[in-house]
Amino acid sequence: MQIRALMYFDELVRTNSMRQAAENLNVAPTAVSRQIENLEDYFGTPLVERSARGVTLTAAGELLAARAGRTLRELEHVQQLIEDLKGLERGRVTIFANGAIVASLLTPALAEFSKTYPSIRFEVMITSARQAVEAVNSARADMALTLFAPQMTEAKVITRSEITYEVIASSRHALAGRKEVTLRELARHALALPETSFGFRQAFDTAAERQGLTFEPAFTVSALEMLKELVLSDMAATLLPRLSVRRELEAGTLTAIPLASESTIRTHAELSIAPDRQLSFAAAKLSGFIEEFMRSNASR
Repeated sequence: MQIRALMYFDELVRTNSMRQAAENLNVAPTAVSRQIENLEDYFGTPLVERSARGVTLTAAGELLAARAGRTLRELEHVQQLIEDLKGLERGRVTIFANGAIVASLLTPALAEFSKTYPSIRFEVMITSARQAVEAVNSARADMALTLFAPQMTEAKVITRSEITYEVIASSRHALAGRKEVTLRELARHALALPETSFGFRQAFDTAAERQGLTFEPAFTVSALEMLKELVLSDMAATLLPRLSVRRELEAGTLTAIPLASESTIRTHAELSIAPDRQLSFAAAKLSGFIEEFMRSNASR
């Protein structure tokens, strides 16, 4: 069985169209059809059913599709490791990260790293924290850099940096200018908070319960950008690490007020990799660089 046949099949699965798969691969549709037929001959069973509406995978096709993508990604990874053996300081690193961490931590880390390794290329995918960790587990990513990550046991956390949360409010908010604020005082204001699957929300609810407080957020959302927009619109205050709103703080549109010592809430930013997968030269160098960068910058 040739690798090319798997590549063509994987593209067909992704596009659900012989014509579109051929266009993406820059070959004729008959070339895609021929490679699919080669696979069907190899496995001795139909993999797809063709119709005017496109292609439909058979049960055998579904089984192969579930494994073909990961197999191809692993082969690409092996190719990179072989290049590493030749001493070539180049390659490609795929990083999945959730939005809260990108602008203030990952972007400057990549910019600094590229000065030392200008030949390394990066693919950065912005997703939820859960999707980022799942991408590492499925070999779609070399590493995941996450904030608010849910508890998932599959990935190996190689660096964890403590993150302190502060009250984030519009510069026009009633709390603006305060040196600190307690959770009890915060309960008197409209709040926007992440939904309960987020690590921070769980830490927040635990801290509130410890002080005998019950919060009913005005807004419960699953996206950092929406939290920031609600705060910028003076609809609510929220709690976030400074690093996630650094630009807005520097621009003066938002303000950060520390929580009083008895109300302090902390969680972690995490850098994760697959536990059973050797990193390429490029990915290993980058992960080490991000580890050091997180240690020196994440708590600022």
